Amino acid sequence: MSTAITASHIQHEPQLLGQTVIVIGGSAGIGLETARRATAEGAKVILTGRSPERLQHAASEIDALSTTAFDATDSAQLAQFFRDVPSIVDHIMVTAGRPYYGRLIDLDLAHARRALDEHFSLFIEVARNAAGKVKAGGTLIFMGGTGGRRPSIGFGIQSTLTTALPALTANLALELAPVRVNLIAAGFVDTQLAASILGDELENRRNQLRAKLPIRRVVQPADVAALAVHIMTNTALTGATYDVDGGQQIVAA
Repeated sequence: MSTAITASHIQHEPQLLGQTVIVIGGSAGIGLETARRATAEGAKVILTGRSPERLQHAASEIDALSTTAFDATDSAQLAQFFRDVPSIVDHIMVTAGRPYYGRLIDLDLAHARRALDEHFSLFIEVARNAAGKVKAGGTLIFMGGTGGRRPSIGFGIQSTLTTALPALTANLALELAPVRVNLIAAGFVDTQLAASILGDELENRRNQLRAKLPIRRVVQPADVAALAVHIMTNTALTGATYDVDGGQQIVAA
């Protein structure tokens, strides 16, 4: 007698059923895709972003529990947001911020400070405010990158952050335990942000990556979102940096 089980008989239990996920920077791109995947896994999602219009559109797509529009790099606004969160949550993902490129000797210092505030300082501020808001075993997930691991003219700020953020993540994991803290380091991801940065060169970049990457395709927001949800559900993961770049680091891409 056959004991084979067909795929149609396999029941998938939602991995985040009954859990609450906050996505800071969740109105588009990786943040929105993570919110979408978390919702599909049964989570209730709270979205934040700078633009009220984009935030409301995103919330309607995923039936978000609530939304708050504010600048996450503003310490006072961030603290107020966490004070207003009505209960303990399970997971927080931070995707706010954008990369800054330019020669260090030419870079406007205000822009340089903004770049650092949008990543390094923001992570610390989120960790401080989230310390009493995340359940034991829950997660803080931060977004970083892999592009700055190779020194290059114009990548000074990105290289600094790429080096610093894994160390910051590991230290926060020790300080916030048993809350788990992890970093996702992405290479090129095909988002609206990437399109706004590359402009007319976007399709050329896509074609380069399709030809050179071992996976023979461009990394999408859904790829990053899948990793984020895995980190949320695997309770053995903390203090680590997880790359998702399609092999971009191991080829001359």
